[in-house]
This record gives sequence, structure tokens and C-alpha cells, in this order.
Amino acid sequence: MAKARRRFIQALAAGTTVVTLGGIAYAIAGRGADDDFGAELVGGRRRLPPGQRALVEKPDESLPTEPVVETPPQPKLIRVDATTKGKPRIPPGQSERADLKPMGGSPGDPSRENFRLKIQGEVEIEAQLSFDELLEFTQIEQTCDVHCVTTWSLLGAVWRGVRVSDIADRVKPTKRARHVIFEAAHGYTANIDIEEALKPNVLVAYQINGRPLVQAHGSPVRSLVPDRYFWKSAKYLTGIRFVERDERGYWEQRGYHNHADPWKEERYSSQE
Repeated sequence: MAKARRRFIQALAAGTTVVTLGGIAYAIAGRGADDDFGAELVGGRRRLPPGQRALVEKPDESLPTEPVVETPPQPKLIRVDATTKGKPRIPPGQSERADLKPMGGSPGDPSRENFRLKIQGEVEIEAQLSFDELLEFTQIEQTCDVHCVTTWSLLGAVWRGVRVSDIADRVKPTKRARHVIFEAAHGYTANIDIEEALKPNVLVAYQINGRPLVQAHGSPVRSLVPDRYFWKSAKYLTGIRFVERDERGYWEQRGYHNHADPWKEERYSSQE
């Protein structure tokens, strides 16, 4: 390095012209003040005039360099219109209401910081997801309808959450998995078959109409199963369990239909 500096200083003393490019000094040695100093463009590259040479002063490698910090990619947001298509938008025996009706239940911990979603059962990789880890999945903003067995329907609400199918892709259900049990605070459960659970409109939801779920509607997170009566959309969600054999949920054990298709009016177990 010292030798290169001496050569550079000698070049300056000899009437050399100095050009600085990108933090590096180039000393262009010439034959005299009257020489033509223009450089030719040859094949798109600069070439020095005859009789000239370039002395390069290298940057000081002892100086500290800033580390390169990569910004993690932001999760994708997909907007979906999942309102009812191909059949009556309001199922038989239902009437529309303007807002989501509180339907009771025993609330869980509403804190997003304390939230953990346990994924277990017939899966290759069991997992426990925090709220922040849920946000790392592709986010779905879904317009859809929901239908309560007590005969009201809410049309066109905008929900945000994560597809159960995307969570399943991470934990990899085994071939024995036939059903999904949504587990919630205080032992509440709701059961659906795995084909229903993996439909693209079934979410783990945390927001409705641009606002976080309030406690009465299941905060911080609930399941959302639009094509089944609304009791299947468990509030205060704590877990998703993949099972081989079906297990009737809380309301299914108390006289409500195991399948719960609103368009077939599958309200009560006596209809099975």
C-alpha cells in the first residue's frame, strides 16, 4: 500500500491529472500540458490516448464496512370474493341482519401477545403458532356470508385471516387424517370433515370489516367456516387437531346436526 502511494505522489509531481470515480482516485500520466487528453470509446469502453497510462490508488481496506442487512419480504395479501355463488345467497329459513350478532360463550384470553395456536394430531410436524407467526402466512381478505342456526345471516362482511389449508401445508396432515377439530377456550370444540376444512374460504380469522375481533366475537382469533352454520366457526380459538375418527363437538353433543349445511337446513341431530 505504501509503495502504491509513493508512485501516486510521484505521478502528481510530474504534472499528472487526477480523476476520482466511485471513491477511487485515478492518476492519468500525460506527456505534456498541450497533449490531447481525450479518451476514445472503443467497443463501448474507454481507451487512454497513446503514451498514457493509468495509476490506480486502491481504497484503504483497513476502513470498516457496513454490513448488508436484508429486509425480510412482506407476506402477501390476497383479496377474495367468497360470497355464495350458484345457489340462493340466503339459505332457506334465514333472514338478513346488518351486523354480527353476539352469541354468547365463555371468552378466552383476548391478548394477541399471549395467543398460541396448537396444531396437532394426525400431522407430520406439530406446531404452536404465535399471533405474529400467523401474520407471516399469506393474508386473506375475504368477503363472505355467514349463517347462524338461529335464523340470521350476515352478508358481505370482510374478514381477514389465514387459510387453514396454508397452515395444513406447513404441518402436513397424514393420510389417516379425515376430520378437523377446532379447539377453543374452556373446552369448546367444533368438528368438520377435512375436505371442508381445506376449502380456500375456511380461515383462522382475526379481523372483520377492517377492525380486530372484539371479545364478544372471539378475539383474538376464531375459525371461519362460511359454508356451515356459524357454530362451526369456533370463537376464542386455541388449537386445530387433525383426527382419523370424527368427534362430535360441543353443540353437536347437545342436539345439533353434525354436518350443518345451511342450504339443506341441517339444524338438528334428529335430522341425521
